[in-house]
Formats: sequence, structure tokens, C-alpha cells
Amino acid sequence: MTTLYRNGRIFTADPDTAWAEALVVDGDSIAFVGADADAPQADETVDLGGRLVLPGFTDAHTHLLMLGAALGQVGLTDAQSLDEIQATLRDARAADPGATALWGRGWLFGSIPGGRPTAAMLDAAVPDIPVYLDANDYHSCWVNTAALAELGITRETPDPLGGEIVRDEHGEPTGLLLETAATHHAWAHRDAVTVDADRDAGAERAIEAYLAAGVTGVVDMAFDELGLAALRRMQERRGDLPIRIAAHWFIDNTGDEAQNLAQVARAVELAADPSTPWLRVVGIKLILDGVIDACTAAMRHPYADGSNADPIWPAEHLEPVVAAADAAGLQVAMHAIGDLASDVALTAIERAVVANGDRPRRHRIEHLEYAAPGTAERMARLGVTASMQPVHADPAIFANWAEMLGDERVERAFPWVEYEDAGALLAFSTDAPTAPHGALANMYVAATRASALDPSVPAVHPHFALPLERAIGHATRDAAASVGDGAWRGRIAVGSAADLIVLDRDPFTAGARSLLEAQVVETIVAGRTRYKKE
Repeated sequence: MTTLYRNGRIFTADPDTAWAEALVVDGDSIAFVGADADAPQADETVDLGGRLVLPGFTDAHTHLLMLGAALGQVGLTDAQSLDEIQATLRDARAADPGATALWGRGWLFGSIPGGRPTAAMLDAAVPDIPVYLDANDYHSCWVNTAALAELGITRETPDPLGGEIVRDEHGEPTGLLLETAATHHAWAHRDAVTVDADRDAGAERAIEAYLAAGVTGVVDMAFDELGLAALRRMQERRGDLPIRIAAHWFIDNTGDEAQNLAQVARAVELAADPSTPWLRVVGIKLILDGVIDACTAAMRHPYADGSNADPIWPAEHLEPVVAAADAAGLQVAMHAIGDLASDVALTAIERAVVANGDRPRRHRIEHLEYAAPGTAERMARLGVTASMQPVHADPAIFANWAEMLGDERVERAFPWVEYEDAGALLAFSTDAPTAPHGALANMYVAATRASALDPSVPAVHPHFALPLERAIGHATRDAAASVGDGAWRGRIAVGSAADLIVLDRDPFTAGARSLLEAQVVETIVAGRTRYKKE
């Protein structure tokens, strides 16, 4: 079955031929791209009516099951004060009086007095059931007194490796769990009480939300046994998956080299499974540090308040894991937000190259919110991908980030052009649910450095904005290339996978602001319509 799409504006994301008027899909791939007059006959013809066609977006860093869960939780990103947070929680409690716990997400440190949330603040709104609130960056969890009791956290509970149970001057837990304290306590409890039916519903919510947003492929960055099982169940229910999923197996730093390497071995086993071409484990994920908003990202120089943070993965723990994964041909993706963390990551890669010799490899560093001058050039030499999220630079959430650093480092926040200039592969993503999953809003921030959350907020660092053509290329072509798929998907070219989206307006002619109102009309994956706007 062949289908001719004609009478449109087609942005191919192919640097050799960026624009076309028509394309032909033959089965699951593209058979023709070019001028209307040159298009061959096809079994079916679709008149685009002048609409814009783009390659399907690949969200090169996301968390599918977390996004699915988040879409069913109380959202707090829009709350700009403690009073608003408390009012939202009271409303949620009143709306579900039979609930045994309240789960929320998205609160911002800048909305809390002094940036120091406490259990007492939540007790004032919801004292009778446990409250668990993931921060916007998902590196902290804010809980009330009932939740502390449910988790069994007391003054005697030790801090886990790489995390902190924040305590007051008397040593009592305050209600804020940082980094691995959140994952080992709040998230472990969440996993224990969540049933498969809830995970399945969350996975469906996430996939459907992505298809409606024009996303045809994702890279899951904290894959585990629960996520694997949920997506395999989806395959069984649907017969196949409607979206392409590449995954990085999450490796937890246990402090024990043998246990850490055993986790790598499990990723190697899964990556060798040839039976799931739409659901692939391609590498491992390591979280090397925290976030700047909570002063847990590992920096070379202290924060404005004089504090600093050590890497969650010290070099002596990290380097054996990176070397083992590299030797096995796995891609290594390392969360590194601070400049000390990115230095530790690149040193580990350099040592793996020495240990394992010349071989094909395409490792990645995730986020790179502040990296020292020269980092981009070092990454380009090593062939390391810069995986970055434009929505994390949204000016509406930037003020607290800047305040935590408080010096000239603020002027080099999220410098995407440095990676382009250095010749490093730059892949864009959203890191949902730490930010909204919408691909078009992500492109608005990339192309303007203005806010998609609050358009009244002025742009920050507009000199780092990218032309829309380049921004979309990083979110389609380069995002696919970031997991080794650049030769066969991510652009509209003959022989490429027929992963396409149609928009109801053209931001190239209407201006970048139209991205905030634009809607996806149709999402096509492997030649099949997977979403169509009614």
C-alpha cells in the first residue's frame, strides 16, 4: 500500500534537502520526497491543504511510567506560593475523601518560603493521611508527618549513600528527602503499594499523551523490572507497541562493586534480547549528581550559600561500571548537571576508552545545565552526545536556579550553541515528567529562550536561542541518532521510517509563538496512523 501526501510544506530535517512539497509512504517507510510535480502515482492520495509535515519527534530523555503516574497525580507546578500549594492539596483531599494517601508532583523550591519545605507546612493542609509530593525536578520528595510515620523515618534513620534526610537543629526529620533518600524511601514505598493495573493505566496514559503530542519515539532513562513488565504487558494487550521505545537500565550505586556490576550484567542480558525491536534496552543510566535548585548538583565551586555536593557516584565506584558497560557495547548515559559531575563522567569515559580500545561507541551526558568552558569540545573529541532539555531553561522556573549559583556561572546556563559550535551531537528532550512532555512547547523554549509556562515572563539568555530549523533537527534527527537510529529514522528521506506528524499551523511562517497554540492533527508511526485529532 502506497500513500502520496501532497500539497503541503514538508520540513525533512535532512540537512541536504530541508524542504519538500510531497512524499510517498510505501508500507512502513518513505519511498519518495520531493516536488509535487515529480511525485509518482500511489494507491492513495492525501491532500495536505498546505499544512506542515515534520518528522516525528523523539523524546530523547523521558521516564514513561513516571509520566503516566504524574498525569494522574495532583499537579503543583502552577502554584506560586505556599498558600496556593496548600489550597490545591486541600481541594484534592476534599475531592477524594476516601483516599488513603495523597500523591502530587511538580512543586518548585522558589514557591516555598526560604526554599525549605517542612512536614508542618503540609500538615496544615492535609494532616490525616500521608502526603508525598515529588519536586518539579523529581530529585526531592516533600512529605508530611503521616508519611514520615508510614515510611518509618525517625531521627535514628541513617542517610542512604548519595542522599539526605533533611533534619532540623535537633536532628529530627523535617519532611524533605533529597536524592537517594527520596528513591530509597518514598519511591520504594510507592512501588510497593502500586499494583500492576495502575502501572498499566499509567503506561497507556503516557503513550497516548506522547502520540497526541507528535512524539513517535522515546528514550526511557530510568528503566527497571517494573517498567519492563508493564510495557511487555502492553505489547501483549495491543499486539504491538504504537511508539518506538529505547531504554537505559537504571544502575543504583550500592557501594559494592560486585552488586553494581551485576546490575550491568542484567542490562547486557536484556540488550541481547532480539525479540523486542520496538522495546529495546540499549544502555545503562547512572545519576552522578542532583540538581542546582536543591544545591545537590556537584559543582567545582560552592553555591551562593557556601554549600556544595559530592557526586553520588565517586570515581572509584563509577569507573568500573562505565568500563564494563562500554566493553559490552552498551551505551552509557550519565546524569550530570553540575560541572564537577560532567568532568567525572567524561574522565570515566576516557578511561574506558583506554581500557577497551578503539570500538564503536556513542555515550551520553544528560542535562549539562552548567558545564565548565571546554566541556563541549571534550565531548566532541570523545563522540559523546549532549542530551539537553530546553524546557528546563524556561524563564518561569529560572530565578531559583540562578539564585542558587549567584555568580557569573548564571550567564552560561544551558548553552546549547556551545555544543553545536564544538561539533558534538546535541539531542533535545523534555525529561518528562520533570517538565511538560509537549514537543512543540519544548521547541518554543529552544527557539526563543522565552517561557512556555508563563508567556508574560521575559526571555532569559536569548543569545542562546536556536533557529527553529536547528531546534527541530535536534529533537527529531539528532534525538534518533542519540540511540544509534540516525541512519533509518528521525528525518523525512527516502528509505527512512515513515514516522511523521501533521500540524494545524506552520510556525516557520506564523512565528515561534504559534508553537504554543499549534495542535498535532495526525501522528503516523511506521506508516500507520496512531493518533488523529477529531
